[in-house]
Amino acid sequence: MNFRTSAAVAVAALLACGAAAAQFKSPDDAIEYRQGALAVMGHHFGQLGAMANGKIPYDAAAAKADAELVATLSRLPWSAFVEGSDKGETSARPEIWSQRDKFNADARKLQDAVARLLEAARTGKPDALKAAFGPTAQACKSCHDDFRRKH
Repeated sequence: MNFRTSAAVAVAALLACGAAAAQFKSPDDAIEYRQGALAVMGHHFGQLGAMANGKIPYDAAAAKADAELVATLSRLPWSAFVEGSDKGETSARPEIWSQRDKFNADARKLQDAVARLLEAARTGKPDALKAAFGPTAQACKSCHDDFRRKH
């Protein structure tokens, strides 16, 4: 099974959780859920970045598929930042819980940027993807800078 197929299976499994995704049996389950969503999103976002930056050849169909996955995944991890999930195997900083409004605003900014990235990918034009990738990457970085522990 290649990565694209396994990622699609992972996305399907995450989506199958639906409304129950916000209800976790334990903080560790929440951590695992959000880390999985963010890891798969990061892989597909990385593929888009490689195309946008000319590191791999531009493929309009792959860009569209990757952007669609990133758009779906960008909506998933936020509900898994539940109370108690700041402990354990996580890179989440305590500021997520003490600055929840800012964290939620950053999540919305990312989702808005990803929506523009998806729109750009759907044009099939490499320049459109490149123009939308930078602001989306900055939205990711902003949240990481404020809310993710550095290792």
